[in-house]
Amino acid sequence: MKDASEALVVVSGRVQGVFFRASTRDAAARWGVRGFVRNLPDGRVEAVLQGDRSAVERVVAFMREGPPGAYVEAADVKWRVPSEEFDGFFVRR
Repeated sequence: MKDASEALVVVSGRVQGVFFRASTRDAAARWGVRGFVRNLPDGRVEAVLQGDRSAVERVVAFMREGPPGAYVEAADVKWRVPSEEFDGFFVRR
């Protein structure tokens, strides 16, 4: 995990029921980013993204737009020191 960057991303808007988590997982796999994405009870989607800073930034940029059918009203991004090490990228339920 040396030199890894981590971002906590919370997006709001029409982001549940539009394949947002699966699309985020696919984007993370495309750019080699580790972590997870999950729905929150309040209708938002949360992700922890870990990896090379430029790769994490690409996934953040994807999440700001979302997949077709989604409408991202806001994306809150917090950069932080990695909290734990992830082995892959997962959709959490």
